[in-house]
Amino acid sequence: MPHLHLNPWAILVSGLILWFLGAAWYSPPLFAKPWMASLKIIPDPTKRDGLLLGMVASFIGDLVLSFVLAHIIGWAGITGFGWGALIGCLVWIGFFAAPGLPQGIYERRPFRLFAINNGYWLLGLFIVGGLLASWR
Repeated sequence: MPHLHLNPWAILVSGLILWFLGAAWYSPPLFAKPWMASLKIIPDPTKRDGLLLGMVASFIGDLVLSFVLAHIIGWAGITGFGWGALIGCLVWIGFFAAPGLPQGIYERRPFRLFAINNGYWLLGLFIVGGLLASWR
């Protein structure tokens, strides 16, 4: 397997894009309310325990995902935003949608929850796949 020359700045920016996209996606103006309703979460503004830890864990996970996606794109020899976005969509189909949909069915979760959670990942992988393939 050839040694890849990854762009650490592209990986960092991709992680930040996913993190900020997630913050916006799950905010009250967008999908926070239907997401919480689907999970039967009752918001309590006095309880914010775990929020900081969740935000740090999200950012670390976003960096790891960006690092792995950069490898997949590099191994495929993909360049250009469009091809990178396509790889991001294929990764979403194979590693997010394909296992996530039946899991939601088994758990008897509403399809709306699948759509909210996986809509975020589809858009995010589309964007960062394109960025990682074009900013090498």
